[in-house]
Amino acid sequence: MTGLLGLRMPNDVLVQVKRWLSLRRWARRLLFWGGAVAVGGVAIMFAVASEYANEVLHRVIGYSSFLPFVIAPAGLALAVAVTRRFFPGSEGSGIPQTIAALDMKDQSARNAVLSLRIAAGKILLTFVGLLSGASVGREGPTVQIGASIMHALGRLGAFPRHDLEKGLILAGGAAGVAAAFNTPLAGVVFAIEEMSRSFEHRTSGTVMTAVIVAGITSLYVLGNYTYFGHTSATLSLGEGWIAVLVCGVVGGLLGGLFSRALIASVRGLPGRIGRFMRERPILFAAGCGLTLAIIGLVSGSTTYGSGYNEAKQIVEGTKALPEAYGALKMLATLVSYLSGIPGGLFAPTLAVGAGFGSNLVPFLPYAPASAVIILGMVSYFAGVVQAPITSFVIVMEMTDNHTMVVPLMAASLIAYACSSLVCGTPLYKALSEGFLTRSGGAPLPVKS
Repeated sequence: MTGLLGLRMPNDVLVQVKRWLSLRRWARRLLFWGGAVAVGGVAIMFAVASEYANEVLHRVIGYSSFLPFVIAPAGLALAVAVTRRFFPGSEGSGIPQTIAALDMKDQSARNAVLSLRIAAGKILLTFVGLLSGASVGREGPTVQIGASIMHALGRLGAFPRHDLEKGLILAGGAAGVAAAFNTPLAGVVFAIEEMSRSFEHRTSGTVMTAVIVAGITSLYVLGNYTYFGHTSATLSLGEGWIAVLVCGVVGGLLGGLFSRALIASVRGLPGRIGRFMRERPILFAAGCGLTLAIIGLVSGSTTYGSGYNEAKQIVEGTKALPEAYGALKMLATLVSYLSGIPGGLFAPTLAVGAGFGSNLVPFLPYAPASAVIILGMVSYFAGVVQAPITSFVIVMEMTDNHTMVVPLMAASLIAYACSSLVCGTPLYKALSEGFLTRSGGAPLPVKS
């Protein structure tokens, strides 16, 4: 075959050139890149809306610390009622739904947890939850939103079946993490370690491209900010590394206990409370709201919302919080998730970890306080999600502290090992079973 310059071109080269110039392929590429930009844009708007909800709530609380006794029960009851009536499948974090969707074979079942309708409901109802004082975050929901957007575009663009079922869902979820935290590397690692628990060559480019495009979108609009500010904490060899061991063990055990309690509670509370939860979910949500108001009053109104501001204050040492902040925030997060409203665990879990880290500071005087705090943060987070690589990468990128990479990695791995002793199944994997069972699919295997 003769090319444009009169030279003969090998057939395989010609085939590759034609494939590269294919209008259909370029249409798919443009649609895919546009979807990644959309994920980044929606994540940014969601972040702005969430921060606004947090500001409004604290202005209201400024008038009276007793107002949450009305706002929280009414808001959570409303959120659960709307979720069950109009947006079933949007409850909870969103990460379990995305993991379940990867294992679903039936298209209608997958559409029940990943759709643009679900994405819209997730944003609206997480916003309502934050306005009501629930201890939830936007990062987990952004994973489901990103996966929903890419899944919808996959159907629109007639992508190959393999890409539709795995690559696009993984890419959308990873792009959601990257844009939500402004941590592109964490998005890739999260897709590999948490969502798929494997890494296939055919999906790697898809995930990487989506993360890069969504990350660039976030950087262009919001700038190169760090989620929890900046810390220059370091650890010296020797005594300082005792903090790694202590934080890893304590954070891992506490995180494992939280995961075990949450999994057991979601599967069904015992006795009358469990029956009331099943038969009167809206009233149960109102009761959860009342419990959150009591916790909030005891904590000095520090446990409401995602915990982003409180965690940043702990890391940067700009404000003293109650000694029991970590324990109270953990309880508030558990109650918020059990209520059945849409909302994530990432930000509240990191805030709890920061609180527990600050509790360990007096017992580790030979290590810098800020170093102990971020070690507590990464350890508790790794203990809850049992994804050690994702945990230390997220905390490293969020605090802009690359000198702590090795200590963070070590603490994360120790925490993961300790958490596994307490909770045999990773949290999101266990929670995804409910969605698989509901769809008629086989639940994921569970360790005893």
